[in-house]
Amino acid sequence: MSDTTIPPTTVNRLVAEALGTFLLVFGGVGAALFAANFPAGDEGNPLGIAFVGVSLAFGLTVVAGAYAWGPISGGHFNPAITLGLAAAGRFEWKNTIGYIIAQVIGGALGTTLIVLIGIFGTNNWLANAQDGGFASNGYGTGDFGSPGGFELGAAIIAEVVLTAIFVLIILGVTHSTRGTAALAPLAIGLTLTLIHLISIPIDNTSVNPARSIAAAIYGGPGPLSQLWVFIVFPIVGGLIAGVLHRALFEPKGTLPPVQAEARVK
Repeated sequence: MSDTTIPPTTVNRLVAEALGTFLLVFGGVGAALFAANFPAGDEGNPLGIAFVGVSLAFGLTVVAGAYAWGPISGGHFNPAITLGLAAAGRFEWKNTIGYIIAQVIGGALGTTLIVLIGIFGTNNWLANAQDGGFASNGYGTGDFGSPGGFELGAAIIAEVVLTAIFVLIILGVTHSTRGTAALAPLAIGLTLTLIHLISIPIDNTSVNPARSIAAAIYGGPGPLSQLWVFIVFPIVGGLIAGVLHRALFEPKGTLPPVQAEARVK
């Protein structure tokens, strides 16, 4: 029997990318703001999920989004991944701008929903969240910065290296012949969880410019002044990963056709 499935249109793909990035930002940043430091209960037991829970929230949202919308768009949800896939020859360069715009819009909608919920919070919840940087990425030890006091150099190294590792793993587990499509979202989500466990203390973990932009637009002058770091260096890491993967693991003449490699079949 022939396959009668209608391929997704460009609009379908862009909407899927926006939805996936929305889920990632709302789930991850929302967990950081609403639940990470939730006050103790009547018995004095801490109810907050802390940074381990936030790490899991980011990983779980990627797993859910990849299974839900990966078959439509490839499930990038991250400009660094989109550009890394393009550098590896696994995504068309001409489609990168549309994907990135959709991702940034989706992320911004995620933090906007958090703001709308926060308006109805008690004890000046929204003002306090914004004064604290709105779970934005940062470095240094000023009024806004690194959770662990790490300086700019540490943030740059962490973002380049961890984004490169993330994209290399994505390129491996989603390969058209060597990867295992059904399990790829789990591997990707677990990797993102591990990355957050490593780097939340360093710079609150970006590895995703869309996530960083989404938080910074509500975080005030401090996050906005440092935002360039979390746009530039995750992209650098993604591009390095794409070039390395192509050079090391795709011998000349064996590169598979251009495809949205994160797709779950």
